[in-house]
Amino acid sequence: MRYADGGGLSERGRAKREAVRLQAAEWFAEDVAVAEIARRLRVSTNAVYTWRRRWRAEGEAGLASKGSGGSSCRLDEPRLDRLARALDQGPAAHGFGDDQRWTLARVADLIARLFHTRYTLRGVSYLLHRMGFSPQVPAHRAIERDERAIATWRRETWSAGKR
Repeated sequence: MRYADGGGLSERGRAKREAVRLQAAEWFAEDVAVAEIARRLRVSTNAVYTWRRRWRAEGEAGLASKGSGGSSCRLDEPRLDRLARALDQGPAAHGFGDDQRWTLARVADLIARLFHTRYTLRGVSYLLHRMGFSPQVPAHRAIERDERAIATWRRETWSAGKR
């Protein structure tokens, strides 16, 4: 299952789900029927059967959250902040020429230069997504953008074309 933040549930989301499982554990102890627990918690009966099996084998500890899945990030928070600042400076500030677009290859190269850590292109994509960067929405307008020329074009050329 894919989540919006790209990295599974947040810490808050995991805690919320764990609370649901622990509530189920209380009802297991009271001998409430599986179907009734599923109805009360608005989950599937299969999930409740799984929780009950783990609860019987390990107790409430078996229902505790196991934390986030996947591998941990190789860059700690200060390094991620430093990377975000470097990305905000733009590619030209880091010697990438006139083209002012960040590509995955350029970001991977920047990470290697700044932190001596190699990432694959897919890894860079996941990292940027986790940091809140999106390939679809540019963060800034082009420096060359002329708002007055755009307004004039909309008023004169574009409106004439609409008629």
